[in-house]
Amino acid sequence: MSPELIQKRRWQILGVLVLSLLVVVLDTSILNVALKTLAEPKPKGLGASQEQLEWATNAYTLAFAGLLFTWSILGDRVGRKSILLGGMVAFGISSALCAYATSPGELIFFRALMGISGAAVMPTTVSIISNVFEPKERAKAIGIWAGAVGIALAIGPITGGLLLAHFWWGSVFLVNVPIVVVAVALMIRLVPNSRNPTPGRLDPVGVILSVIGITVFVFGIVRGGDLGWGSAQALVPLAIGVGVLIAFVAWERQYEAPILDTRLFASARFSACAAIVMLLFCAYMGLVFVISFYFQSARGYSPLHSGAQLLPLAVGQIIFSSRSSDFVKRFGARPVITGGLLLLAVSFIYYTQAGAHSPVVPLLIILFLQGVGVGLVMPPVTSSIQASVPRHRAGEASAISNTSRQIGGALGVAIIGAVLASAYRSGINPHLATIPALAHDPSAAKAVGASITATLAFAQHVGPAAHSLIAPAVSSFIHGMHEAAICSAVVCGVAAIAAAAWMPTRAAAAAIEAAATGVGAPAGAPAIEAATRVTVEA
Repeated sequence: MSPELIQKRRWQILGVLVLSLLVVVLDTSILNVALKTLAEPKPKGLGASQEQLEWATNAYTLAFAGLLFTWSILGDRVGRKSILLGGMVAFGISSALCAYATSPGELIFFRALMGISGAAVMPTTVSIISNVFEPKERAKAIGIWAGAVGIALAIGPITGGLLLAHFWWGSVFLVNVPIVVVAVALMIRLVPNSRNPTPGRLDPVGVILSVIGITVFVFGIVRGGDLGWGSAQALVPLAIGVGVLIAFVAWERQYEAPILDTRLFASARFSACAAIVMLLFCAYMGLVFVISFYFQSARGYSPLHSGAQLLPLAVGQIIFSSRSSDFVKRFGARPVITGGLLLLAVSFIYYTQAGAHSPVVPLLIILFLQGVGVGLVMPPVTSSIQASVPRHRAGEASAISNTSRQIGGALGVAIIGAVLASAYRSGINPHLATIPALAHDPSAAKAVGASITATLAFAQHVGPAAHSLIAPAVSSFIHGMHEAAICSAVVCGVAAIAAAAWMPTRAAAAAIEAAATGVGAPAGAPAIEAATRVTVEA
């Protein structure tokens, strides 16, 4: 495919990449509304236990986070289109396998396969965007890409609710298959292949260390959220993960053809952007996780109704992700990113005033403002990370960005979920002691007090004898949500400080763009694009 044809089709190519991204990111949130159904006995569900439901979610997260970096590097070396196509086909097949799983064990295994294949898709789309679009349009394209991520996260619950209202639980996975078929057909026709023209030697030791280190570290985060941060089952994998990642960095620093150039992190701008992505998704994903339970358990909404409440979140991101590049051009990246993070922090603080019967309209406005905040932050941060490296190393930058995103999301769900769980247990435990069936059975009391979902399910099963638990359960959850909201606000505040301190000023950003395009550069100065041009194949 000629460069001229690629430029002519660039927006069509972006549309195909966004479609492939939507189906992968959608699956990170669509399962949440089906968990309650999966816990029910066959044939309606799979009879999954609480622990099995957690692993159905965690298996995807672990595989996805652990392989992001590896797939990105392989895309730079063997061809990004090949990795993207292979990932999409595998994602469609594993989605169909999940839909027809006959046991919780099968579902967990197939979810891991979905995570492995999804990890090949997400970072590759950013790498291709960085190679297809010139610097003057790249920020806008990445803004649309970031908006698609937000849309998928927000519409996942409502899509799942609609499917569960009319079909069986497997439909939340089977819906992926026709989208994958269409996306693959369009990719074959429209998406160009690209790779690093001078990839150097393969680094198998670095690949293995990165996969083990990231996977084990994220596993430790997940266990910390489930069992408590003082648990040996959390501390041991966290320590092992950190140790392996330190070994990975040491290896990369001395290897002649490293998969990760550790010198990138010497740039305060690059390191700050990666940290901002991680902190943003820690705060955002953690609180979205809490809010999903708030609507269903504390307010008693159905899965479909709960999903509908999150639509303003998607609308805010759709509008402002595509406009963020215009704001950056006018005001500079630093104030836009800092302002977006502060807006998020303020919106999170509002939840400390929310109760089980709070008016819905203010909540919808706050969700819209959260979407605005994420829409303002993610595109310029992602663009800054991609602009920090030459085009032929786009996969490496994309891998770091997406790995930061996944680790941040896992940290958010684990840490903020743990804050919620701890506050909830403190509030509900005294009331559990008043129920005869639980007063002399500590293990049963612990299980019933693990979450508001477990407590309400127990009250419904036992009947009038346990109905006295319903009001304290809701009250304890609301208190836990208030503490979780404060944690999210603090995390966003820290990210805002990092943005204000290390993101480039408007003048510095203009100088970077001038260097990248050659516009405004001194006579005879080579443009960065010319120095980093890649080979593009049909």
